Amino acid sequence: MRYQAAAGLRADLKKLKSDTDSGHSPVGAGAAAGGMPAVSPADIVSAQEGHLQGVHLRRWLPAVAGVVIVGAAVLGYVLTRPSPVPGVSRYAQLTHDAEPKQLVGTDGSRLYFRLRPATPTAFGPPDSAGNGQVSSAGGETARIATPSAAYTLLSVSPDGAELLFAKMPSDTPNATLWTLPVLGGSPRRLGDTRGGDGAWSPDGKMLVYTNVSDLTNGSDLLLAKGDGTEPHKLVSVTGTAFAPAWSPDGSELRFTVVKNNTLSLWEVSAEGTNLRLLLPGWHSPPDECCGKWTRDGRYFVFQSQGQIWVLPEKGGFLQKVPGKPLQLTSSPMALAWPLPSRDGKKLFLVGQTLRGELVRWDSKSQQFATFLSGISAQDVSFSKDGQWVAYVSYPEGTLWRGKPDGSARLQLSYPPIYAMLPRWSPDGRQVVFMDYSAGKPSRIYLVSPEGGNPQELMSGDPEQHSDPNWSPDGSKIVFGGSPPSPIRLLDMRTHRLSTLPGSEGLYSPRWSPDGRHIVAMPSDGLSVVLFDFETQQWSELAKGGAAYPNWSKDGQYVYFVRPPNAPAVLRVRISDRKLEQVVNLKNFRMTGFVGLWLGLAPDDSPLLLQNTGSQEIYALEWEGP
Repeated sequence: MRYQAAAGLRADLKKLKSDTDSGHSPVGAGAAAGGMPAVSPADIVSAQEGHLQGVHLRRWLPAVAGVVIVGAAVLGYVLTRPSPVPGVSRYAQLTHDAEPKQLVGTDGSRLYFRLRPATPTAFGPPDSAGNGQVSSAGGETARIATPSAAYTLLSVSPDGAELLFAKMPSDTPNATLWTLPVLGGSPRRLGDTRGGDGAWSPDGKMLVYTNVSDLTNGSDLLLAKGDGTEPHKLVSVTGTAFAPAWSPDGSELRFTVVKNNTLSLWEVSAEGTNLRLLLPGWHSPPDECCGKWTRDGRYFVFQSQGQIWVLPEKGGFLQKVPGKPLQLTSSPMALAWPLPSRDGKKLFLVGQTLRGELVRWDSKSQQFATFLSGISAQDVSFSKDGQWVAYVSYPEGTLWRGKPDGSARLQLSYPPIYAMLPRWSPDGRQVVFMDYSAGKPSRIYLVSPEGGNPQELMSGDPEQHSDPNWSPDGSKIVFGGSPPSPIRLLDMRTHRLSTLPGSEGLYSPRWSPDGRHIVAMPSDGLSVVLFDFETQQWSELAKGGAAYPNWSKDGQYVYFVRPPNAPAVLRVRISDRKLEQVVNLKNFRMTGFVGLWLGLAPDDSPLLLQNTGSQEIYALEWEGP
């Protein structure tokens, strides 16, 4: 008999056991007489049941093992799978005035921003040319009324009722912090706080601000109560700190540090502990700036290399957080200043197209006119005979030479060099310029106007070298360094270096045409000073903000541009220190590597780079997971 299933065999064995127990044995005595050992049916049933259990176990073991393996794999995937990646879509342009902007904050219904001549290569502490606002749905922009042009917008209070401002005096780099009600009212000084940038904590009870007054040794991050009382230093950093941001729970602070033309993100606890670089080694040199958390704290958005990136902070249940940033945008425009909306549905940012037009101020017509065909160039320098011109293309940073009529153009430098401030040698045979590439000390190069490889001067010197100028006889080059380094002189014949007496902390040296004077500026940029080689003494030439000093051709005047709270081109006469305005730049949109530039044409007419690019605010739909 052949059993078709184990169940049938089991049933018959149980029946056999029952018959044996009752005395009815189908085997009988013949089996015992045959010499076979007596086996109890119970023993047979027990043995068969053990056999059947083994059969079942052997059949189920592979299945159970498979379930365990699959379960482990599923659990491993759940535990290690990355958080869903957010995205953005549906770009909507909100402003249409082309003004340079920095987004500061939002109260939900309106966006608040600074107006300033900034570019992605020159982000830094706030330097406002005005403050504005626009509906978060778009429309006309409006200026924010402030008691004076010295007020720079820094932050919006968590309840949207107040705005935080830095009031910059004209005679010191230390700004005082003030608040203004959004709906109008009198400004209120926040205790004795002095800083350059700041932000309220999410609950409004604390205020963080950066003190950028000491450009030599670095910056401090300070903490005070929301009304400015009980200020104390939180941490110090090397470089200039700005754009502080709070985590939504108020436990962490992140901020940007600019140093050696690089931008890096740092973080520290709200207690001042665990100061560290946020993204060490992510980019070399670093180029990360100006981040903010989303309101739910899950993401930190920031700008890098002209695009917007997101750093996931925490995932959902059993989700792994990626360890590096994810690119959020891929735009042909340079994107900056990301600002998440309060409802978590949008991301606001500034889209930038960079371009300038070279113009010359005509004193007779009292108007600007295009110069050198309106090329997008800065740092324009003419040979002594006026037959040749050297300039730096904007924003590319490449050095060119040519004729003033635009002919005979020749490129003299190539990336990764970022050329700045070229100057012709008095004999017209060489051009000296500085390289301001990110992530390394600035260096000075010489190049022939006929082309060839630029040659670095003083390659063995560890100090920074910047802003080179020739002596009138071409025998020396004067140049600055990084404050508090002094101004130094390089003898072109002996290659020996010497120091200009009393020049510690000064920069932008310019040799006068007669060789008697050198003009320079202190590191705070709030005056112009003059060195007299005959007396070996420095004296103050003019007070107030100044940049890009230029000697007139006859050496009687020094021209400079005043940035941007009261923008103007000024000149001061050497003989009697008389200061006069050449042209008011209130309605002129400057641009350039640092947001402005001033040069002089051969007839001493001011040359400026007019901003013909655009910077508009855009809204992107935030597509969170």
